[in-house]
Amino acid sequence: MFESLLTVYTLGLIAVCFAAAALIVPSLLRPRVADAVKGTTYECGMTAVGTTEIKHNIRFYIYALLFVIFDVEALFVIPWAVAAGRLGRVALAEMMVFLFILFVGLVWAWGKGALTWEA
Repeated sequence: MFESLLTVYTLGLIAVCFAAAALIVPSLLRPRVADAVKGTTYECGMTAVGTTEIKHNIRFYIYALLFVIFDVEALFVIPWAVAAGRLGRVALAEMMVFLFILFVGLVWAWGKGALTWEA
């Protein structure tokens, strides 16, 4: 028991050290050149006019989230469909509950108007 926990903790420590090294080492190795031009916004070689902030519509974010949700759903449903014959009725019931939850989410998003595209 202790050996398996020690392995998990060791791998967790290695992962944390690797992530920390990936963040710290590049900041130590990069060149530090202070230049006023580096802080400006680049617009095709022209000087920026006005504010450079762009206000994006929340619809793009919602569409991206819905795409990710239903894309990940396909990652669960396709392997299940391949092995559905061997999994039995319990797996069928679990998949129906999963699909029902996704369907309720889709109906909710549709009802909120998240799927209507207005220019």
